[in-house]
Amino acid sequence: MLFGHNTNVTVGDAHYHVQTEDRGVAHAVIDTAVYLSGRVVHRRTNNYSDLLPLDAGKEAILKQRVDEQHHGIEEELRNGSLKPAEAGAAATSAEQARDLRVELSNAANWLKGKQASLQVLVQDRSGEAVANANVVAHMEGAVLPVRASGVTGANGIAVVEFEMPALAGAQATLVMEASSPTAKGQLRFQLRARPKVPAV
Repeated sequence: MLFGHNTNVTVGDAHYHVQTEDRGVAHAVIDTAVYLSGRVVHRRTNNYSDLLPLDAGKEAILKQRVDEQHHGIEEELRNGSLKPAEAGAAATSAEQARDLRVELSNAANWLKGKQASLQVLVQDRSGEAVANANVVAHMEGAVLPVRASGVTGANGIAVVEFEMPALAGAQATLVMEASSPTAKGQLRFQLRARPKVPAV
């Protein structure tokens, strides 16, 4: 089971979105990102490999860690001990310059039957298409691991195709990661219901 939170925190005139996710046992990381105007202005990660392999008791501990990390960052924003807007201008400006924007161009119809065909658009921060970027897609919450890849063309679009796996639960996340020699970016596309696939 994957745990996570998404909440909004308002501090003065700043409206932050705080997202905390368990990246799954393959990564064993609790990842929290703080967004301001759609940009990541703070990130905090903590490894939980000490809890592996998970069982019911360790899952409860993991959930507690996810909750504490998320609520802790919310509290730091509110009490002023964490000032990502100020830090973002100085500390993360270079990092943001290297970020890639990742977008699923055919978000409405990427899945037909059991066949997934992703049209992944990769742009730099100025909105220009990025050619020759490597794009890797995988599913979190699938019964069997799936990993497929492609390379963007001159239009910044990579086509990534794979057969949709069975899901382990009611929710799963499609993760698309793009990378170039100097930058990287990620898009997480949450599936809130099982895809409707015909019986075989």
